Amino acid sequence: MFLTQLFASYAPVLRDVLPEPLRGLVVTPRRVIACPGGLRIDLRGIGGPGTERSAALLEERLSALPGVERAEVNGRLGCVFVGCDPEAVDREELLEIARELDEQERHAHETPVRVVEEHIRSIIRLATGVAGVGTIFTGIALRAPRLSPAVPALVNLLNATPVLREELDKRIGRGPANALFHTANLVTQTLTLRPLGLVAHSMAALSRYVETRAAQRSWVALERRLAEVPGSYRHVRARFRRRPTHLPHGPIERYADLASPAAALTYGFMRFAARQDERALAVLTAITPKIAEYTREAFAGAVRRALGERDTVVFDAEALRRMDRVDTVVLDSDALTTGSWAIDRVEPLVDELDLNELYARLYRLLDFTDPGATRIDEEWSAAPLTDPARFPGTHATEWRGRGMRLVEVRRADTPVALVGLSREIDPLAVPIVAAAKAAGTVLLAGDEDGTAHRLAIDQVLPGGADLAHRVFEMQAEGHCVLVVSRRAREALAQADIGFGVMDPGTATVPWDADVAGGLPGLHLLLIGLRRAETASRDGVRIGVAGGLIGALFSFAGPASGAVGRAQLVSSLGALVAVAWGELAGRALARTPVPLRADPTPWHAMSVPEVLARLGSSPRGISEEEAERRRAAARPVEIAAPRSLARTVLGELANPLTPALASGAAIAALIGSAVDSVMISGVMVINAFIGGVQQSQADRELTRLTETTSVRVRVRRPEGTVEIRKEDLVPGDVVELRAGDAIPADGRVIKSVGLEVDESTLTGESQLIAKRTEPTIAAAIADRASMVYEGTTVAAGTGLAVVVATGEMTEARRAAQLGTAPPRVSGVELRMRELSRRMLPLSVGSGLFLLVTELLRGRSLAAALVPAVSLTVAAVPEGLPFVATAAELAAARRLSRRAALVRNPKTIEALGRVNVLCFDKTGTLTEGRISLQYVSDGRAGRPVEELTHHLRRVIAAAVRASPKTGGGRVLAHPTDRAIHEAAERLSITPREGLQVWERVDEMPFEPGRGYHAVLGRTEHGHLLSVKGAPEIVIDHCTTALRGTEVVPCDDAVRHELTREVARLARQGYRVLAVAQRPASDRSDLDESRIDELCFLGFLGLADPVRATAAESVDRLMRAGVRIVMITGDHPSTAEAIAVELNTLNGGRIMTGPELDELDDETLTKLLPEVSVFARVTPAHKVRIVSCLRRAGEVVAVTGDGANDAPAIRIANVGIALGSRATPAARSAADLVVTDDRIETVVDAIVEGRAMWSSVRDALSILVGGNLGEIIYTIASSLIGATALNARQLLLVNLLTDLAPAIAVALRPPASTEPERLLTEGPEASLGASLMREIYVRAGVTALAAAMGWLAGRATGTRGRAATIGLVALVTAQLLQTLSGGGTNRTVVLAVLASFALLCVIVTVPGVSGFFGCRPLGPVGWTVGLGSAGLAALIGEVVQRWLLRPVASAAPRPALTPAPAAA
Repeated sequence: MFLTQLFASYAPVLRDVLPEPLRGLVVTPRRVIACPGGLRIDLRGIGGPGTERSAALLEERLSALPGVERAEVNGRLGCVFVGCDPEAVDREELLEIARELDEQERHAHETPVRVVEEHIRSIIRLATGVAGVGTIFTGIALRAPRLSPAVPALVNLLNATPVLREELDKRIGRGPANALFHTANLVTQTLTLRPLGLVAHSMAALSRYVETRAAQRSWVALERRLAEVPGSYRHVRARFRRRPTHLPHGPIERYADLASPAAALTYGFMRFAARQDERALAVLTAITPKIAEYTREAFAGAVRRALGERDTVVFDAEALRRMDRVDTVVLDSDALTTGSWAIDRVEPLVDELDLNELYARLYRLLDFTDPGATRIDEEWSAAPLTDPARFPGTHATEWRGRGMRLVEVRRADTPVALVGLSREIDPLAVPIVAAAKAAGTVLLAGDEDGTAHRLAIDQVLPGGADLAHRVFEMQAEGHCVLVVSRRAREALAQADIGFGVMDPGTATVPWDADVAGGLPGLHLLLIGLRRAETASRDGVRIGVAGGLIGALFSFAGPASGAVGRAQLVSSLGALVAVAWGELAGRALARTPVPLRADPTPWHAMSVPEVLARLGSSPRGISEEEAERRRAAARPVEIAAPRSLARTVLGELANPLTPALASGAAIAALIGSAVDSVMISGVMVINAFIGGVQQSQADRELTRLTETTSVRVRVRRPEGTVEIRKEDLVPGDVVELRAGDAIPADGRVIKSVGLEVDESTLTGESQLIAKRTEPTIAAAIADRASMVYEGTTVAAGTGLAVVVATGEMTEARRAAQLGTAPPRVSGVELRMRELSRRMLPLSVGSGLFLLVTELLRGRSLAAALVPAVSLTVAAVPEGLPFVATAAELAAARRLSRRAALVRNPKTIEALGRVNVLCFDKTGTLTEGRISLQYVSDGRAGRPVEELTHHLRRVIAAAVRASPKTGGGRVLAHPTDRAIHEAAERLSITPREGLQVWERVDEMPFEPGRGYHAVLGRTEHGHLLSVKGAPEIVIDHCTTALRGTEVVPCDDAVRHELTREVARLARQGYRVLAVAQRPASDRSDLDESRIDELCFLGFLGLADPVRATAAESVDRLMRAGVRIVMITGDHPSTAEAIAVELNTLNGGRIMTGPELDELDDETLTKLLPEVSVFARVTPAHKVRIVSCLRRAGEVVAVTGDGANDAPAIRIANVGIALGSRATPAARSAADLVVTDDRIETVVDAIVEGRAMWSSVRDALSILVGGNLGEIIYTIASSLIGATALNARQLLLVNLLTDLAPAIAVALRPPASTEPERLLTEGPEASLGASLMREIYVRAGVTALAAAMGWLAGRATGTRGRAATIGLVALVTAQLLQTLSGGGTNRTVVLAVLASFALLCVIVTVPGVSGFFGCRPLGPVGWTVGLGSAGLAALIGEVVQRWLLRPVASAAPRPALTPAPAAA
């Protein structure tokens, strides 16, 4: 049976490979195969395009036979499925009918899907590879004649040449061409009797076997579903056209386009011109571009297995091999919608309609699967609206134009509302579109219902039959196209990769697709497109490295073994390529399936219905119920610190590791095992130290995260409790107050003036008023009955019942769509630049030394050892973790000074800050606002000397304040100051009244500028208002003068304005107070804040800190520009700025002036402005945005909820922690818990000093290595290699690891502004770094050269080399000690390294191992003296170089500092 399947599997392939005249000689048997539910009979013609009639006839004939339950032709499988009991039917009769009708049709050219046979072929391929190895050893034992290795090398070259391979694929097909080259390679490699030639072949065969075994399991599972559903097999192939041109070349093909001709030309030159046959063949074997293909094969195999785990079947495995070339994704709209409809818009037609009742009724009345039906529910009815013109003045026509289906809702035969229905978008559609956009151009096909607009897809194609033609046109334009659809059969068949969407658990299969599955599988495939390209690029790099190393080894050793060495390197390269592709595929497989959003329309449901569904109440749920729900919910994955082992492995994944690993491998291959172990040891030790540093950073970050964890007020039946945000569950009722960061998605169940800033979620800066009534809205920004995680309560209070937490919230799901890599800047960018510079330098120095040694007559193997060692020694292994260590150390020091850094990366951003924006309150002032002065608009008195009339001004201000009592805390310091003064003076809201009771209020909001309260008195309602003078006065029509009310005309307004200016110039924060009698309406809105009567002004003061001026001066002298942004009166802000000396001739700009400028003009004017007064949080965001647009690096301080947007968009956001709201703390990068500006200054000092520490550490790593290169190459040029391989590695261990880390960890050596001014990314890691590197390299090389020359003059070459080693190491340690100052850690690290050097040189056995000679007193004196003299020369040179820099150091000026990089 197995042999029959084997022959049946390979016979069609063999037939396709043969020329046309010979194909008839191969007889391919027609099989009858048992499968779940019946039998499958092979077909060769029926099932192809246009054979519907023949297929129907065959099904009819077969179904008429006894025992046959169903018969279904499937063109993609090339068979007819017969549903029956295989033992109860006559197989011969079935086969005869199938043969009779099938032979009347023309044979199809398309290869049918044969998953089981594909697995059998992979088994045979693997078995023949193993058999080939056995045959080779048998042939070697029997001394059989060998085939020239040139034959398989040429076969591989032909297969790896894209032009030749594409032409062959076009003529005989991809599958037969693969089989042809596979067979030819297997046979020729076997006949060469070289087992290494089959290693790569066997690895690829094993990978394909694992892939097809998993594919077979997926196929069998699908077969079982197909057997249960009649009609599921039935399919006739769709028509499609042959691709108009070859596929666009991916990374591997582009590499092969260059490498294949180069390999052929190199072979030809060496074979015929240089007459080096063996080496020519070895070079051809090495550089033929075949290794990279193994990466793609392994990656595609891993992807196919991962798709199988997501219930996705791959019909054409070759489609996955085209993933790295896809640049266009066509999404059919039917694949992204559920087939159902959803309410998008509702427009009431009558005023008295109860919206709660309407919304609740709609979800019972409408049939969302068939909105065209008329439905009746009691007196309510819903029917399709065919003529929007019946309702002029409504949005019906507009909705129809956007693709909505219109429904007319009637009550008692009266039209009461219009409803717009849109296609319901699948919850996974958004992440799928995001993944597609990351892969290339995205187009939507068949957009008749506005889906493109809702999914933000700009380009649209026609759907239906025209789609296949458009795909063909895109292919002709050179694109590789992936099509996703449920029903577009021709387009799926035409596409380069066709993904047919199947509904979960169904047996409706899109047979024309290459891949069929659900949306989770589609998401994985789309995410994998760019991963496939990356894997292919990595494969090319592996291929290039393997080719170069193989070519190098072709010349190492005798010519007779050149081919064997090249094959060994090629096989190792293939092994690495397979492993790399497998790892990349497995990493893709671990991509989580995007979470499906809860489709429940919480926003459109009434509050009682929401609470009922969640099993909650206005009092919340019990703690026991919450614990049960936590246990049942999907666990929240909290990012715990990685283990040390995983961190060390992560440190190995840096750009420098391949150079070190290659050096170790080369050393091992040329027989220097000890050197290989030492190189590997250096690599592992560096990774271990870096891992320890990173592990400490992870633990510290976890601790800081826990320290700043947000606490949430939650209602329980027994009262209000505080819990962690992470412990919330659906059904919890959360209390919301101004300043809170909303902890989860929730439905509003109570709102008292609740307004939310949703700019972080929607991008809209306008505050959203929240209400409890249901809202019908597709857009999140329009759902006024919902609150969302990450947004901020700007004003008012409320209650919300939690409907989604953790990963299920809108913000978290949106964050999962972010596929763009983070922007690289600062330290990381400089590290990459240094790595890019050092790697070519290290490799170049090794090659130079190799050539030098070869020219001196040494063998290649002997010359490779010092060359590889120099290459490895020149690599600055400590680069990856120096910056991390410095940032972490700075973060630790700040945490001990009341500053919590959320992420150590913030430190380097602090070092780049050149503009600091802050409000004066608390930071520059003492933060103790108090009411000190009251004025009636003409004159005033201190609070201790108030008249009867002035006391009533305070009473009105108390009435116009938030409610107190019952445990409530006044959030705003201004309100607290007024209430404290009133309590001290025994003033109550009823001052001058018999009764006063609060009715309604409008909370203060910066965009509004006032707080208004409506109260009930014995005379009726009284409206009391307090707020910004210019706003309150603008709403006044009268003013109180003693006991007389006078009109508030221009003269009075001018008088009031003069009084405000007088108070502001004295440093007071001024508030105006007004009131008026009001009507009996119990609601309050902005339209009622008018016709007020002015009562008086309140003067509040907050004295400036005694140390603030000194701190501001330090910042300004360090090059940090100070910008004050405050809501105070311009005169008040100016008085503070003058006291602090921050005005510096700059101008003051107010919020209204800001509104008159566009962003471009504002950006140009910013350098002239030092103070912004009377600004709102929206203004603050705009100022920060324009500063960043101008190239400034901006830090922003704040404490209120309204400061959160500005804090979030700044380069560094700083929350003043003791009074900061949760919203401000959660948005900040740095939390200052003591509110002092001195702490902010300390943070900026640490940031600036971090750049200095990193510069010194990098100069140790890079400068020392550069000095070693100079010394080693110089000594080689004069005929003496002064440092051997082990000594080079020893130098790295002694001078790089501990000293560099100690310098990176040290605290700032100086906090002087003039010194700090010279630090920053450009100054520290630009010319300054390069200067120190060059000086250190020169000193290192000079010390070693002086030591070697002095030693050579007084002794042997070995003794001179040891003296040179001592001088080289000591000179580097002395320079480290000079730069590190008296820091204890630096001194200990230097002493430990020097002690180790003494042990290595002095102890005889150890000294001999490293190639040293024990030194006497004279030798040590020479070595140490050379190092000391060189270090002294370096210090003098360094001071001389710094002199012009110091003299040119910029001094503080009135103009702002230029932007830092």
